[in-house]
Amino acid sequence: MVIQILDLIDRIKQEIRPEDDQVYTKMDDLAESLPDSSPRFILLSYPLTLPSGRPSVPYSLLYYLPENCSPTTRMMYAGAVEAMRNTAEVNRVIEVMDETDVIEIESRLMSSE
Repeated sequence: MVIQILDLIDRIKQEIRPEDDQVYTKMDDLAESLPDSSPRFILLSYPLTLPSGRPSVPYSLLYYLPENCSPTTRMMYAGAVEAMRNTAEVNRVIEVMDETDVIEIESRLMSSE
């Protein structure tokens, strides 16, 4: 099972908060729900079977940064990546830029294990 939670930065309160309580079980559904011009942090727990046959469940932070978001927003999210990493205690941060990167995340996770 794949579990993701979308997080955004609340500009008014200057805090990272969940966008909603939605939990996704398919990468396609997650990719479709991502905004076209706003970054998001996505916490991902994705079970894999490594080539050796060993099961693995890496806990990662996907940093979704679409190309057409504003420079101010880019800087705000870039400054919060380490805080999010430390708070969530993830193993790895992976930057994704579009829906295809999200859908094909398994290959990137496999290459790091």
